[in-house]
Amino acid sequence: MSPTEGHTVVERIRASTRGWHEDLEGTPFSRAMLAGTLPLDRYVDQLAAYRTVLEALEGALSRATDPCVASVWSADLVKLPCIDRDLMYFAEDGVFPASTAAAAAEAFAREIRGAVASDPLALLGFLYVLEGSTLGGMILRRYVAEAYGLRDTDGVAYYASGDRERWAGFTARLNGALAGPGEQDRVLTATARAYHHVAAISVALSTGLPAAP
Repeated sequence: MSPTEGHTVVERIRASTRGWHEDLEGTPFSRAMLAGTLPLDRYVDQLAAYRTVLEALEGALSRATDPCVASVWSADLVKLPCIDRDLMYFAEDGVFPASTAAAAAEAFAREIRGAVASDPLALLGFLYVLEGSTLGGMILRRYVAEAYGLRDTDGVAYYASGDRERWAGFTARLNGALAGPGEQDRVLTATARAYHHVAAISVALSTGLPAAP
């Protein structure tokens, strides 16, 4: 049996991205967030970076005409309003992003916009990574709220947007739309590219933070 035979695209993505998760968790940015020592403006920087990425991705997905993409995308996956709420909350307190990761975020956005014409299926790989990150956000939300004294969803609307039932529906649609190994391979390539960009954003956000001992 070949490595792809009998496996869903989601199973293949999970197997291929384990190392990426470990690498991201080891960045100074991620370590500082878990330790409760991340400067607030650096957290807001992350929100601003992801806003740039999500604006490009959600716009492309909402306009997609590819039948596979259209069958997977759903309006309940939209996250941009959550980030806008968070950024507005901090702006009202005079906290603004310093754009540490702006260039890395824009590089990701450019690749997303390019995929619309070159390979629309890549959008699904990008979406898998961004939607999956909100599941991790469900855990990180507590650390963020404690570090900055936040209540309810103030400043953590994006981190609170993960939903396991919605994730299950998304992955089921993804598996149903991508049964062929060729299509799966294209989405796997896109997930690797997405993790590359997410790592670049995390490295940029780590600028000036203490390295792991």
